[in-house]
Amino acid sequence: MQICVFCSANNHIDPEYFTMAEELGRWIGQNGHTLVYGGHDEGLMECIARATHEAGGWVIGVIPLRLVNSGHLSQYVNVKIYCETLSERKDIMLRRCDAVVALPGGIGTLDEVFTVAASATLAYHHLQVVMYDMKGFWTPLEQLMNSLQEKHMIRGNYHRQITFAKNLEEVVAALPPSTH
Repeated sequence: MQICVFCSANNHIDPEYFTMAEELGRWIGQNGHTLVYGGHDEGLMECIARATHEAGGWVIGVIPLRLVNSGHLSQYVNVKIYCETLSERKDIMLRRCDAVVALPGGIGTLDEVFTVAASATLAYHHLQVVMYDMKGFWTPLEQLMNSLQEKHMIRGNYHRQITFAKNLEEVVAALPPSTH
């Protein structure tokens, strides 16, 4: 199974996020899955790639040439897929995955999450984003999504596209059955 992970490429964030990302990466590798991610060599991106790689998993990095040219390609990538833009990167990652997990991240991670969720609402695919709510990181987003749902700003039930998980066990339980 190919599991796409969206997450921060920043190093100066809560150290516990790194511990939890490493745990997920080990689970991916130990269970024979493949990590599909942005190929960057910093932050949670590098952490999960290293953990997956060291646990025997395969790592696919989809990385814009702009980052490659600035020297930010992870050494833990087994398969490198180069692209020109962030939009192209998202499209490639989406085509290459069977499941999607979002760890803590910023604007880029939010962009990726909502691109996947919005395209699912139009039936381009049937993937659901599992928001790994490390230490309550995504709780404000969950509250916003619930408010949007209550105000009828979201057609249907957003939980078909986005679900929240508090720990690794909940993340695994929320993945498609063939990933377990």
